Amino acid sequence: MHFSIPETESRSSESGAQYLAYNIHVNGVLHCRVRYSQLLGLHEQLKKEYGNNVVPAFPPKKLFTLTPAEVEQRREQLEKYMQAVRQDPVLGASETFNSFLRHSQQETHLIPTEEVQLEIFLSNGQKVKVTILTSDQTEDVLEAVTSKLDLPEDLIGYFSLYLIKDTSDGSFSFVRKLQEFELPYVSLTSLCSRENKIILRKSYWDSSYDEDLMENRVGLNLLYAQAVSDVERGWVQVTKEQHRQLKSLQEKVSKKEFIQLAQTIKYYGYIKFEPCITDFPEKGCHVIVSAGNNELNFQVKLPNEQMKEGSFKVTRMRCWRVTSSMPFSNGSGSSNETDVRLELAFEYLMSKDRLQWITISSPQAIMMSICLQSMVDELMVKKSGGSIKKMLRKRQSYLRRSDSQQAVKSPPLLDSPDSSREPIVKLSSKLSSVSLRGISTSNSTGDMSADDFHGNYAFEGIGDDDL
Repeated sequence: MHFSIPETESRSSESGAQYLAYNIHVNGVLHCRVRYSQLLGLHEQLKKEYGNNVVPAFPPKKLFTLTPAEVEQRREQLEKYMQAVRQDPVLGASETFNSFLRHSQQETHLIPTEEVQLEIFLSNGQKVKVTILTSDQTEDVLEAVTSKLDLPEDLIGYFSLYLIKDTSDGSFSFVRKLQEFELPYVSLTSLCSRENKIILRKSYWDSSYDEDLMENRVGLNLLYAQAVSDVERGWVQVTKEQHRQLKSLQEKVSKKEFIQLAQTIKYYGYIKFEPCITDFPEKGCHVIVSAGNNELNFQVKLPNEQMKEGSFKVTRMRCWRVTSSMPFSNGSGSSNETDVRLELAFEYLMSKDRLQWITISSPQAIMMSICLQSMVDELMVKKSGGSIKKMLRKRQSYLRRSDSQQAVKSPPLLDSPDSSREPIVKLSSKLSSVSLRGISTSNSTGDMSADDFHGNYAFEGIGDDDL
């Protein structure tokens, strides 16, 4: 998640007194509007719970009215503070920090707490209407929709909610994965666009976890619907013969066999992003990025119109960062995602002792970063011998709604395969996993603050035998 405070805003309280508000943006979109005193209250609460040594320094109070220069300085300091808290593994995951953001989001968008119906979409386009409170957080909504579908509680952790946007070709693009610090109903309605929706999809990358879902009827149906959808959209590259086999399995309603065949096909389980721009292998190249199998896959169109392909393993990314630039604002807080230029840059081990920065300029840079982080998290859980199987944390304040249960509908048969896809030429041989031993830090490009980096705990060393 990319936190920023790009602007301040003069506002009036109910008593008519003037105060300065700080507009906190997440991924370039206004999340909430808060006062200095509210952020100071958050800081004091974090210090009380975690101690001075853990919580970053907070901009001090001033006795006199701030000058314009001091206002700008405080804005920058508060922005760095919020970024530092969010990126701290303890503070950023704390209920104190996340509940502050949720309450501030609801207060900013003037949405009262009340019972509403929210539509959640499945991969096959099916709508699932759930009764929730406007103040329900992401895990509440996830539990409500999976409960209505009758998915067992121990399989809920295999799924997540994603904010998507419909595209002109009838497909959709990913905006972001909904996080624990936001209220899905508020996040969706505040965008004021019918093109935006919330979709339920599996949240893991290792296809071996499919076996756990396929043992359950609802899990199998959800996985099957997603597999059919990804093939239909062209996210999974199938040959004509593979397409024929998949369609035959569909006609026989052989769902497990369909998934098992799909698992063997290129790009199964990947998320495909909209075309964007990269500086690899040279500046200004058009690229289609896909995330999956613990890598970012590039399908690059070179200046000579030739298409080439290459993959960047997450285990060879030393770190990555997301940067954003916003146009001049008049303080209205009305900027949206289309106003923001986002870039994902990662430092990649190209060969022994040679690290190179690679940049992707895309409105979906945040989603790409989220994918990388979730790949790293999954790798670390697996390395420690853990499992992604989990139950959502229960809170006494949560009441299960009495929605009637709903079955997952079977998707329609696959259409004929798309024969217009351009041929892909392999850019390099498959990259091997690497380790940290003997690697020196290389200089990064641009002015990059250490607070903006995502360090990669799954980064591995590389030895002579690996090259």
